[in-house]
Amino acid sequence: MNFDFPEQQPVQLPANIPAGCLRVNREQWLQTAKALHDANTRLLALWAADDRDRDGCFRVYAMYLLPETILVVEHAIHDASNPMYPSIAALFPSALRMQRAVYDLLGIASDESDMRGWLRHNGWPETLFPLRKDVDGSAHYSIAPASYPFVTVEGDGVHEIAVGPVHAGIIEPGHFRFSVVGEKVLRLEERLGYTHKGVAKLFEAFSQQDGHRLAARVSGDSAVAFSWAYCASLEAITETPVPLRAVYLRALALEHERLTNHLGDLGALGNDAGFALGLTQFSRLKEDLLRTNTVAFGARYLMHYIVPGGVSVDLPGRARGLLLKQYQELERGVVKLRSIYDEHAGIQDRFREAGRLTNELAERLGAIGLVGRASGIACDLRVDHPWQPYDKLRPKLITQAYGDVAARVQVRFDEVLETLRLCRALLDDLSSGPIQVQVPIAEPDRMGAGVIEGWRGPVIVVLETGRDGAIRRCHAHDSSWQNWPLLEYAILGNIVPDFPLINKSFNLSYSGQDG
Repeated sequence: MNFDFPEQQPVQLPANIPAGCLRVNREQWLQTAKALHDANTRLLALWAADDRDRDGCFRVYAMYLLPETILVVEHAIHDASNPMYPSIAALFPSALRMQRAVYDLLGIASDESDMRGWLRHNGWPETLFPLRKDVDGSAHYSIAPASYPFVTVEGDGVHEIAVGPVHAGIIEPGHFRFSVVGEKVLRLEERLGYTHKGVAKLFEAFSQQDGHRLAARVSGDSAVAFSWAYCASLEAITETPVPLRAVYLRALALEHERLTNHLGDLGALGNDAGFALGLTQFSRLKEDLLRTNTVAFGARYLMHYIVPGGVSVDLPGRARGLLLKQYQELERGVVKLRSIYDEHAGIQDRFREAGRLTNELAERLGAIGLVGRASGIACDLRVDHPWQPYDKLRPKLITQAYGDVAARVQVRFDEVLETLRLCRALLDDLSSGPIQVQVPIAEPDRMGAGVIEGWRGPVIVVLETGRDGAIRRCHAHDSSWQNWPLLEYAILGNIVPDFPLINKSFNLSYSGQDG
């Protein structure tokens, strides 16, 4: 998707929402969001940029998912001394944390009342905004510890339980502040940002041809999705067609990434429910798949597989038979384990009714990806907005209605089986031909986006080119931004010991959210 912004246009009515890209003024920024909200569109991402070196302005962007296309709305803020814009969090609640991050990184404030710091963690001075063009990204600052103003709950018998940011397992850091009566959860407030790595600033040190390497590391379990999204944005800007064989191999790698994560989650969810056999058996299936990855793609985890213009290595001749055999064994094992999970009274007692996110709440709060589909939201970009080769594969949309842990488990089981079907179809239709073409250096000041449905949900990379093959800026977005706030609602009314199970059923990315 390549963006060429038109001049300022009037806001359209909901029945005639404009497609593509739209420049708006301050009033139209909010009016457009209202029109899109009333038309039941979804907010995919919100970010901002420092363009003072070009025209003296800051800019804020919002990306929306429409039934037929994706719309990017741009608002230029001309008052660079006090940059502000209207909050859209009342319409799209998931925008709140994105707006708070925009302020931490660029000092561009919304008129939202909750502007507590989100990513800074006192890691740099309060008056310094690291994504501004005049800030040295290599500078180091002393950390000044400060307390975070959590919202408190008062009442008879209410007390707080602080969990994290350091956890007992080998997982990423995040802080969870529970307000409870006994073991029943009255409120949960999250504090994330501990894995903020300054990715957006780091991109500025990469060339256009190398940026995919950093994109693959935004969230390690979604390396294929992020690197494909990056490459898609660069290919859109340069109008570079990717060879058909490379497109199919990219999709095969993406589906393997989906399989790997679903298998790992199904095992971990069984373990959290007290069924260690589930963990051992799904771990075995996952390990077998990772070893097959080494033969087919040259690595267990595909950090370097997708490159601008195609893929880095071709599928070896002997890989097709090995893959088909692996898919058969995987399907046999998953079907057998699913019957055990479904019939095991202890597992179902833990899964059912736990962490329920109703369809009404999921719709109102903007749930997306796997979490949304488990609550009845029929949205999968491979189905709704298919790109090559998914326009020919016609994936099946997997949903569940009830929205509890059991529903999220069933979505994973169904998606594993559907992904195995897609992998077989990709191998059957795999044509001969080149696996990579040269991508030229893009002209400066061009903007493009890649939007890929990863295993967790939509993954977005928005790339803006600089001079001589440099990256002017790059914004990477994981769907965890939308779904982390929903966990705070799903836990309400549950007991504290069920939190690890509920949290794992979401399995959101800390690194992908923190950036």
